[in-house]
Amino acid sequence: MVVENKGGGATSIGTDTVAKADPDGYTVLLQSMPLAVNKYLFATLPFDPVTDLAPVTLLCDYPNVMAVPVSSPAHSVQEFIDYAKANPGKATYASSGHGTSVHLSGELFNKMTGLKLQHIPYRGAGPALNDLIPGRVDVMFNNIGAVMPLIQGGQLRALGVTSLKRARELPDVPTVSEAGVPGFDVTAWYGLFVPAKTPNNVVQKLNNDTVAALADPTTKSRLEQLGVGVIGSTPEELRAFLAAEMKKWEVIIREAAIKVE
Repeated sequence: MVVENKGGGATSIGTDTVAKADPDGYTVLLQSMPLAVNKYLFATLPFDPVTDLAPVTLLCDYPNVMAVPVSSPAHSVQEFIDYAKANPGKATYASSGHGTSVHLSGELFNKMTGLKLQHIPYRGAGPALNDLIPGRVDVMFNNIGAVMPLIQGGQLRALGVTSLKRARELPDVPTVSEAGVPGFDVTAWYGLFVPAKTPNNVVQKLNNDTVAALADPTTKSRLEQLGVGVIGSTPEELRAFLAAEMKKWEVIIREAAIKVE
């Protein structure tokens, strides 16, 4: 396989390229949460995430981690909520950009706690973390793989993981749900898609081969070391998962009035 990065438009440029490619199984899309949310963030898209793409398999999922600077007065999720309520209009959360799971984790946190944390978007996670570590922003709900070394190295403090289950790699860190925000659940993910008119036998071939690759002990072990949960679903399961993600985040985006120009 040849990997071609098609950046821009919050993944929409690359996604549109695949949606309009020949449906022969030789052009495959690796996508994540933007596929479920861009429809609600942008006024228009050049493709439809449901009708213009065919699901192949849900590869994996992974939680984000609610992390604060080690200088933060908060040592738990509840302490952070108390701190934010005691300092209305001052508390901030960083993200790697509009519409990412990092951003939407913060919006869901606002909605479920009644807080009004100010969103500070960055051009990627790196610059955001550079401001989080010294305390120029108060909190970030970043991907576990990116923050785990910083937490283990004593540069950040983990308050909670965003999934409903604790992360195996951070067993002593509670979930946000159990630590003060019952029902809080954000799980980032990656899936494979192809153009909508790709023949079923081709889709199934891609699915079979990908699921087999994910089951390889070396591959599975490496992904799990990064905090990733290996899945390898059927196409039908990915279709249902995408529909559920779109339904969930449409409400959050609409109520928070999030728009991307």
